[in-house]
Amino acid sequence: MASSTPWRTSASDALARWTGYRVVRDGSHVDTLPRGRARPPLDPQDRLVPEPVFLLSSVRSGSTLLRAVLNSHSQVHSPHETHFRRLTVVARTPPSRQALEADGLTLSDVDHLLWDRLLHRSLERSGKRVLVEKTPSNVFVADRLHTAWPGARFIFLIRHPLMVARSWHAADPAGRPMERAVEHTLAYMEHLERARRRHPGITVRYEDLTADPATQTRRLCDFLGVEWEPAMVDYGQADHGRFEAGIGDWSDRIRSGRIQRAADLPAPEDVPESLTGIARAWGYLA
Repeated sequence: MASSTPWRTSASDALARWTGYRVVRDGSHVDTLPRGRARPPLDPQDRLVPEPVFLLSSVRSGSTLLRAVLNSHSQVHSPHETHFRRLTVVARTPPSRQALEADGLTLSDVDHLLWDRLLHRSLERSGKRVLVEKTPSNVFVADRLHTAWPGARFIFLIRHPLMVARSWHAADPAGRPMERAVEHTLAYMEHLERARRRHPGITVRYEDLTADPATQTRRLCDFLGVEWEPAMVDYGQADHGRFEAGIGDWSDRIRSGRIQRAADLPAPEDVPESLTGIARAWGYLA
């Protein structure tokens, strides 16, 4: 059955995805609208959340657990994955581009204003003062996040690379064969390591978090500038919204409301060669 989407729309969408440009027809006029390079805010007042905290991790690394633990703090708001960077602004007509240019704005600037406003709304509704956002795909745009929010801080969550791949495979064994799981999760982990090398922050090991949550949450509270609260290690007593696929982990393990100790680490000889480099960088292999 033929697609109902006009070919011109499909072509325009493809062009926008690959180049950042979109062809827009306005009567007899055709215009190409550049997004512009990402840059810091033109005015500090352009950021309602000047110092957001971004929890960067691979998929299947325990980020939903850590966000629930942090969200259990009376002053820390860590919502479900917001995927805010997937939202972009489109200038549909030449006059709209003209108006932005008159104000010295690019489409990327307006993207950042939108993202900041969404995070601010979430934080304000929570009644708390520190925001920690944890969408895993943010590892691919850590530099842009730092550009958009020069005051941003980063939490880097790591887990044994083979356990990450096994967890992603186990969520859908038929659709995610192990070979593909290794390749898919390695992309996240390599970008996470790149972000760790380029930006200051605090690194938390998933295995340490589950083995000694009190010590690790104290470290995190010091980093966030808040007093440690014992309730953080009993996250099941707080309301964290829905646990569902697409915006975080949805397994029975996370729904239990209890921090459960991580599984035993694999033997060094079981680690695929493609994962040995990242495993060494994170201290899992000598």
